[in-house]
Amino acid sequence: MRSIKSCFATLLLTVVLSTGCAVHAGYRVYDPYHGDYHVWDDREGVYYNQWVTENHRENRDFRKLNKDDQKRYWDWRHAQK
Repeated sequence: MRSIKSCFATLLLTVVLSTGCAVHAGYRVYDPYHGDYHVWDDREGVYYNQWVTENHRENRDFRKLNKDDQKRYWDWRHAQK
């Protein structure tokens, strides 16, 4: 019985840690205007929120922006480096 509890505890810990990593890992976004990829994670979110504020934009999911606004963001983002 003890080995079943131990196995279950290990499995549960693995699932929790895996899920936590997946949430913070973000996803890759391709910038076709500059020909590179960006990981959209908490760090990129900070830049995006700064751009939204500076440009008086509605804060909505980047993937739902029109192509012109996405280009404006990538141009601004590359100027920040």
